[in-house]
Amino acid sequence: MEEKLRDSRARAIVAAERLFRMQGYAATGLIQILEVSGAPKGSFYFHFPGGKRQLAREVLEVYGGRVLAGMRALAAKHGNPEAFVRALCKAMAKEMEATGWTLGCAAQNLAIELAPGDREFADALAATFAGWTAVITGAIRAAYPSRSVAERRATAILAALEGAKTLARATRSAAPFDAVIGMVLPELGAAKAR
Repeated sequence: MEEKLRDSRARAIVAAERLFRMQGYAATGLIQILEVSGAPKGSFYFHFPGGKRQLAREVLEVYGGRVLAGMRALAAKHGNPEAFVRALCKAMAKEMEATGWTLGCAAQNLAIELAPGDREFADALAATFAGWTAVITGAIRAAYPSRSVAERRATAILAALEGAKTLARATRSAAPFDAVIGMVLPELGAAKAR
């Protein structure tokens, strides 16, 4: 029985993540989450006594951790800043294309809808984005004279990638990610040459 309860909890998180990525937080109703996940309503409140907002926090934790792990793997695989940025952009574009351009960034969607009015949620989102920025910073650090400069560039890269996801969904194209590559790689090369 305990395994079945854990399974319904996991299914609710997976379903909510997909729905939040596709249509946002406000447009996703609890009934829709239950229908998509197949989780019984009674078990939902057992697992998420804080309701949909608690579920969203857990989605952020799971999604943010998975993205962080993916970024770390790319950084470990691609030893130079240019190769890392190119691989990161291509991986994001590939994931979006594979889903028919339907899945945006769960953290971005939740930030747009929840961060302005919920300081605790905003702090959790900030921590998620800070973790991603730290990986990018480490991956591009060799190109810059100081960690602080690399961190500012990493923040700009992450901001560009989040914007690229939005544009890619609207245009159903990888072109926004190619534009990020076209903007960042020459700057990385010039920074390394200095």
